[in-house]
Order: sequence, then C-alpha cells, then structure tokens
Amino acid sequence: MALTNDDVLHLAKLCRIHLKPEEVERFAVQLSSILEYVGQLRDVEVDPKDAVANITGLENIMRDDELRACTPEERERILTQFPMREGDLLKTRGVFSA
Repeated sequence: MALTNDDVLHLAKLCRIHLKPEEVERFAVQLSSILEYVGQLRDVEVDPKDAVANITGLENIMRDDELRACTPEERERILTQFPMREGDLLKTRGVFSA
C-alpha cells in the first residue's frame, strides 16, 4: 500500500507534528514500506495450535491480598492525603469507559 504525500501530511496533522517537504517524501516511502510488510504478515497462515501468547515462558507471581488493620492515625493520614474523597470513602478515576 503506497502512501501519498497527502496521506503523510494528514497523518502529521493528526499527530500534530510539522514536517519539512523532504521529510514528507521520505516518510511516504518509509511508511509505505512498513505497511507493505504488515500486509505480508497479515497473509501468513498460522495454525491456531501453534500460536503462543507468551513466548518468554515467564509467569506472573501472584499472592492473595492480605487484610491488615491500620491504626486510627494511619487511617486519618491516608484520608487526609487522598486527592478525592466522599466522606470516609476514597474516590478514584474510572478505569472503564461507559
């Protein structure tokens, strides 16, 4: 897939970067080459039995959470230092978009 200079300029605008004319031409060639390679990878047939999600063999070491009571002083220090709270509840930003 060959990218045109207009495609590169559009990408640069989306990325909010300024490119010199010679950079536009160079990036058009380089990005086209990358997209061509990705296209080749897309066409590779892989047996699902051979697919591996973790090639390093490393595993996360997990432990059970331990409940530990804190002193009233520790509790108060945590409450006063937490940026968002509602009464005695600590509020965090959402991690899932609605």
